[in-house]
Amino acid sequence: MKKNSRLTWWIPALLYLAGCSSQAPSDLGLHDGRLAPCPGTPNCVGSEYPDSAEWVAPLNFSDPAPQAWARLQARVQAQGGQIESVSDIYMWATYRSKLLRFIDDVEFRLDAEQQRIQLRSASRLGYSDLGVNRERIEALRSTFATE
Repeated sequence: MKKNSRLTWWIPALLYLAGCSSQAPSDLGLHDGRLAPCPGTPNCVGSEYPDSAEWVAPLNFSDPAPQAWARLQARVQAQGGQIESVSDIYMWATYRSKLLRFIDDVEFRLDAEQQRIQLRSASRLGYSDLGVNRERIEALRSTFATE
């Protein structure tokens, strides 16, 4: 019986943490026309601040901006993301981990003039995501580039 109680103490803790991850962060959206910077932890990547360690390249496109924006939305959904909010220049999507259903928030900002889409992908909980957000963005980049 002692062995069983030692194994089950963490189950409520994990359920509690999963429940905590259900609230959207307060820094979502555009701030002075840009996505928020990453907090300096390895569970976030973004393209708006090229001098940060969390930097990833934005998505570039050569087709008309509305077409690229629609293609991005389709790729996000095909990749398993759920679009929570979308406008002409901003999109917020969420992704859930398969095992514990933790939520990652992924944001995009369309810069039609520069023909690029700025992005930010961050885990709601934890310090490290073991590279999941970076891998997600690189996989999205690969499918976004193919038409």
